[in-house]
Amino acid sequence: MLKRIYDWCIAAADKPYALWIMAAVSFAESSFFPIPPDVMLLPMSLARPQRAWFFAAVCTVSSVAGGVLGYAIGALLYDSLGHWLMQIYNLTDKVETFRQSYAEWGAVIILLKGLTPIPYKLVTITSGFAGYNIWLFILCSVVARGGRFFVLAVLLNRYGDLIRTELEKRLTTWVVIGAIVLVAGFYIAYRLV
Repeated sequence: MLKRIYDWCIAAADKPYALWIMAAVSFAESSFFPIPPDVMLLPMSLARPQRAWFFAAVCTVSSVAGGVLGYAIGALLYDSLGHWLMQIYNLTDKVETFRQSYAEWGAVIILLKGLTPIPYKLVTITSGFAGYNIWLFILCSVVARGGRFFVLAVLLNRYGDLIRTELEKRLTTWVVIGAIVLVAGFYIAYRLV
């Protein structure tokens, strides 16, 4: 089953709609969606390593745009929509502590959490809720999200064929590792925030 999904993702990378799906996932992940854009970025960049830089740029722009939506949810709709999203991820009791830490460490929080598998929507919604400076938030988001996606682009552009061969040999192992990293991100967000 994993092999069929992998083959579909690789084949879909050449389709004209793949870029739009990746951009939509990247946008949504920054404000409300639980699946990271890596599920599209990785296979698309493996299928076409020479376009990895372009794919990373699209992910960065759409992720930051989605982050602005998350910021708006926190700033304007926290009492309804923002609170509901935090309840879904079981993080409502952590938001106030997280908000207080923004006064002293806002830029560092955005930069570090934007680079990690910790759900970025937590950062975007809380940034709006905390009233963090929107322009500084956008700047830090561009640096953090761009850094995350462009590191992948460098690796996939340079070593894409090698990575693809390794991935295809041990697909199940790498999918399990990816799932563990995703779950660990949610766990870390829950425990440390």
